Amino acid sequence: MKDALIKKYNVSVPRYTSYPPANYFHELSAADYLAAIEQSNDERQPHVSFYVHIPFCFQLCHYCGCNSYPMAKAEITDRYVAALHQEIDLIAAHLHRDRRISQIHYGGGSPTSLPLHHIRELNEHLLSLLPTINRPEIAIECHPGYLSTEDWQELTRCGFNRYSLGIQDFDERVLQTVNRAPSRLPVNKIMQILRASGATVNMDFLFGLPYQTPDSFQKTIEQAVEFHPDRIVTFSYGHVPWVHKRQLILERYGLPADSDKQEMFNRASSTLHRAGYRSIGLDHFVLPNDELSLASDAHQLHRNFQGYCTRRTTGQVYAFGVTGISQLSTAYAQNGKEIAAYIDRMSHGQFYITRGYILTRREQIVREVIESMMCNYHLVWSEIAERLSLSTTDIKSAVHYDAARLQEMAEDGIINLSADGISMTSEGSPFIRNVVASLDPLMTNTTKRFSKPI
Repeated sequence: MKDALIKKYNVSVPRYTSYPPANYFHELSAADYLAAIEQSNDERQPHVSFYVHIPFCFQLCHYCGCNSYPMAKAEITDRYVAALHQEIDLIAAHLHRDRRISQIHYGGGSPTSLPLHHIRELNEHLLSLLPTINRPEIAIECHPGYLSTEDWQELTRCGFNRYSLGIQDFDERVLQTVNRAPSRLPVNKIMQILRASGATVNMDFLFGLPYQTPDSFQKTIEQAVEFHPDRIVTFSYGHVPWVHKRQLILERYGLPADSDKQEMFNRASSTLHRAGYRSIGLDHFVLPNDELSLASDAHQLHRNFQGYCTRRTTGQVYAFGVTGISQLSTAYAQNGKEIAAYIDRMSHGQFYITRGYILTRREQIVREVIESMMCNYHLVWSEIAERLSLSTTDIKSAVHYDAARLQEMAEDGIINLSADGISMTSEGSPFIRNVVASLDPLMTNTTKRFSKPI
């Protein structure tokens, strides 16, 4: 990639895991959230997605941008899990019983830090509430640093059909620097156990950390390919110490230059493509027969806070646990961050919503455009108009449609521009967030701070 493009487009822009982004959230009442839940039963998207946030970690990684806390005593974790069950019942009471579960996702923190019988019981509770679609996605993020052979075997009996292994890097110097424990078991042993359960397995990696180089990260990806996971995810580290102060620790060791980060991604992409993986969205690489690959061909990819999914498994997201964010058709609602307060509220049958966002009709239209572009790397105005029962003029009026800015991006070679749509070029794909930001009305006069694409 030309250095001039990196210099011009590697600027602060949202990640667009939601629209509007989470730093636009403001105070939201429990009454507003309850009204949005009730309304969600009658929206165009009927499927239900559950997200369970487990905030605990045995040790906190310095790079982490998640809402996580040091591991608590067993008494606290037991009470926290009891509160999760209470919140599940609190929300379930307002969901229509003819709806279906399409997705369950456990994130954190480290969900696998909990005693695994808690995870099994939570899954059983969730799956008892509503029927499921055919082949729902039931997924959990796993920290391989602490699980024994017996733990992995028990986890496969908890009902999951997808596991995300948070490897991050195979270089132990990098892991030690960022305060992350390496895998307790050989990774091939873990893969054997999970494969035997018939589940999909993906490995997650992070680039842009201290001591990573293009050579070292390529070696890590080459090692990953040897295990042949169904999906490999290469997240770009977002350095936002004004949000997560512990990230300042990494500045003591130095962070790779933007050009080196881009080279890490380029080499990783080339290595994975040679191994038969296909690029999906910003950071995913999947095998050709993977459901995400098939959905991409049909332009049916979707994305939420939990990552990429298909429109088949897409649902309105109802989140449980501290800092969990529900993503409903008309609103976002985020729980507060204090564990003690969460436990207390749930014990009294009360919501613990502290912030969120009610979307206007215009913002719902903009969200549809942005999601289409972010997930499928192209958009066709007429297709979106048909999906929303509007005209293309209505759609373009809702977004910030700046023809001159889009033409400039086309001349720079990062997009292809036509009368009825926009598509990313291969060279421009790292700057998908920039293209989307140009269509975002909220970005015209923003003072918000974001991470850079590279």
